[in-house]
Amino acid sequence: MPKKMNFEKGLSRLEEIVEQLESGDLALDQSLKIFQEGIGLFRFCSQKLNDAQSKVEKLVELSDGKFKLEPFDFKEEE
Repeated sequence: MPKKMNFEKGLSRLEEIVEQLESGDLALDQSLKIFQEGIGLFRFCSQKLNDAQSKVEKLVELSDGKFKLEPFDFKEEE
């Protein structure tokens, strides 16, 4: 991945790759090359999402009226 890659750029490039592959206009060797790039971008974006998710916290009010931060459980909100 380029050093200046961020989630938004990675996701945008991944969308471009999907469109190119779905078009069917590429030769097999070109398709394989950008498919491999797409796999790398998918892993990069997935890691960025996991990192962000682990940093999200929620503020919870305790019975004594005080507040505390605790990890946000995304599964319980679904």
